[in-house]
Amino acid sequence: MAADSRSPPLSGPVRVLHLRVPKFGLRATLVIDSLACGPAIGGLRIAPDVTLRECLRLARAMTLKNAAAGLPHGGAKAVIAADPGMPAVDKEALLRAFAHAIGHERDYIAGPDMGSDETCMGWIHDEIGRAVGRPAALGGIPLDELGATGWGLAHAAEAAAPFAALSLKGARVAIQGFGAVGRHAAVFLAERGAVLVGAADSRGALVDPAGLDVAALARLKADGGALHDHPGGVRRPASALLDLDCDIWIPAARPDAIALADAPRLRARLVLPGANIPMSVATERALAARGVLVVPDFIANAGGVICAAMEHAGATAEAAFQAIGQKVAANVSAVLEAARRDACLPREAAIALAIDRLARAMRVRRFGAA
Repeated sequence: MAADSRSPPLSGPVRVLHLRVPKFGLRATLVIDSLACGPAIGGLRIAPDVTLRECLRLARAMTLKNAAAGLPHGGAKAVIAADPGMPAVDKEALLRAFAHAIGHERDYIAGPDMGSDETCMGWIHDEIGRAVGRPAALGGIPLDELGATGWGLAHAAEAAAPFAALSLKGARVAIQGFGAVGRHAAVFLAERGAVLVGAADSRGALVDPAGLDVAALARLKADGGALHDHPGGVRRPASALLDLDCDIWIPAARPDAIALADAPRLRARLVLPGANIPMSVATERALAARGVLVVPDFIANAGGVICAAMEHAGATAEAAFQAIGQKVAANVSAVLEAARRDACLPREAAIALAIDRLARAMRVRRFGAA
């Protein structure tokens, strides 16, 4: 992968595969970025506009995320160019075709991501016996259903709040992307006294400075509804969430949610990414210059992959969630302490942490484990 302003100086990717099965309309890409720490875990993203570049960047983010979390896994990502809302019978055929196409790639373990869920992982596991985030009926830990990433974000918020001179009790939260990650993060943060003042999904935003009904919105989204279907709050365009006065802003949708030109609009003190690669390093620098603390994405949203790794190792859901809380909180504190000490961006401190763990793993690996 060519280096750019968003990429640390790492080798890789190990392999890039373009997969085509015309009979099922399968157009997919798998990027295995690193195997230094072990077989690679990475989500399967389904969207009509996914690109190779997006897959490369996401795979690198998974390498950093898994290494920083101290997991015995490398980083990878897979993308399928398709409509995730297709009929279930067509989606099952597509996912089973994808599973057969990657059957020989034993260094890759698929997990859920945007457009894929526990059922999708069940189909893949049924075909090749290699997927995480599976339904509980198959012995898996359904991490999206249980909210593993959102659970981690809540612990990240607890650890980061003192560095942003915040208290979670009464903190005003805005969440861009109210799917599996965003809605669970809202619930777990509300349990800690935070107030959801704005949320956005693909159809628009809903805002209320006095606080939205988190439980009602979570039920609405879990049932397949849209935020605009909720009777409370004020309906606004999704882009209006950037201008909302809040304390904590959580991007939990697609990559590049905050462009450099939009950085001056953000009115938050702490950014906790629930999605991967939500902004460029230049945007993080611009926000830091304004006093906005940005916890690196691969540190804040590691809950899902920690849960996946625990499932792969045969752990229970209870043990996985305990590990998520401990690992995410410890890493957030370590990264923000290092950034404060060294007067650098939190991302730079986080990358140094991940690279150090990768380097130590490489000392005992065979040649070729990038």
